Amino acid sequence: MLPVALALVAALIFALGTVLQQRVAMGASDAEAHSVWFMLQLARQPVWWAGILLTWVGFGFHVAALSNGEIVLVQPILAMTVVFALPLGARLSAQRIERRDIGAALLATAGLAVFLVLSNPAAGIDEPGGGAWLVWGGALFVLAGVLTASGLRRRPAVKATLVGTAAGVLFGLHGAVTKAMTERLHMGIDALVASWAIWAVLLVALISMAVSQVALQAGDLPPAIATESIVAPVVSVALGLGLYEETLRDSTLGTIGSGLALLAMLAGVTLLSRREGTRLDL
Repeated sequence: MLPVALALVAALIFALGTVLQQRVAMGASDAEAHSVWFMLQLARQPVWWAGILLTWVGFGFHVAALSNGEIVLVQPILAMTVVFALPLGARLSAQRIERRDIGAALLATAGLAVFLVLSNPAAGIDEPGGGAWLVWGGALFVLAGVLTASGLRRRPAVKATLVGTAAGVLFGLHGAVTKAMTERLHMGIDALVASWAIWAVLLVALISMAVSQVALQAGDLPPAIATESIVAPVVSVALGLGLYEETLRDSTLGTIGSGLALLAMLAGVTLLSRREGTRLDL
C-alpha cells in the first residue's frame, strides 16, 4: 500500500535526521538550550544542518503519504521513527541503548499498530472550518507550552520526556495542518502560496523544531524520541477524528482490543520515560 510505504520511508529519514540533530544539541548546556538564541547556536554546526536537511526530505515523503491516505492511517506509522532512531542513536550519538529501551519502544509501536489495525479508519471531510482550527490549535499550543515549562528544570530523562511530549503535540498538529496543505497542491503553486495552510505549516514546523531541540539537548535519546514519535500520531488521530471527521469503525471486541492496544502503547512510553539518564560524552 503506497501511503504505508511512503510513511515508513519518512519515519526512517526522520529518525536519522533527529539523531544527527541530537548529536549537536546534546553538547549544549541547559542555559544555552533555554536561550531564545539556541537555534542560532545550533545553526553554526554542519552536522545539525545535515539533520535538518534530512528532516525536510522526510517531510517530502510525509506529504506524499498524506496526499494518498488518511491522517489516522499515515500518522501512526510515523511512530516507527522511535524504532529506527534507537540503534542509530547508539551508533551516531554515543547513546547507551539498553534492551529494555528497545523492548519498550517496540511495545509502544506495536500497541499503536494494533490500534490502527483494529480501529479500521475511514475517510472524512476535506476542509475543516476555521473555528475548529482555532479551538484545536489554541488548545494544543497551550498544552505544549505547559509541558515545556514543566520540563525545563527537571533531570535529563524527565526533561526529555516532558519537552519531547510537547514537541510531539506540536508535530501532531503539524501533520494535520500538512494534510490541509496537501488538499491545495492540485490547485497550483499560486493557490498554494495564497493559502493560509502553507504558512501555518512553516510556522508550526519552526516552533515544533525549536521545542524538539530542547528535548534532544537533554541528552537522553529514548524518552525524547519515544514521546515525540508516539504522541505526535496520537494527537494526529485525535485531530483526524475531531477536525477531519474521519471515523473508526469498531465492533465491541474491536473497541476493547483498541483500548488494550493504547494501554500497551502508553506502557511502553512510560517505561522509556522512567529510565535513568545516560548522557555520554562524545
